[in-house]
Amino acid sequence: MGTMQELIPFAKEMLSQKPNRKMVKIYMLGSLLAFFGVVISLVETVCSPFTSEEQLQEEEEEEKRPPPTKEHTVPQKQRDLTMEKSKEQDVMQRNLVIRQRAS
Repeated sequence: MGTMQELIPFAKEMLSQKPNRKMVKIYMLGSLLAFFGVVISLVETVCSPFTSEEQLQEEEEEEKRPPPTKEHTVPQKQRDLTMEKSKEQDVMQRNLVIRQRAS
């Protein structure tokens, strides 16, 4: 409420000085952005209890799942190694192309 009491005299002063169009547009844009910020924060506040419940449910489901076995982790490591090798080959090929263009 304190800002509202300050806003009304400010608006009266602005109107008495007859600001140019550019300043009015800037103030309107700022006011609109502030309004959207307030609306978004209110929506977040209202919806946050629902999202926290969903997160708790997801965490409970993850706890119920058995831990990954070695069979699942080994293929992942192999995939990571092949990805690293292919990235290294791409970098080497790019360097060769750059050297050829530079000379």
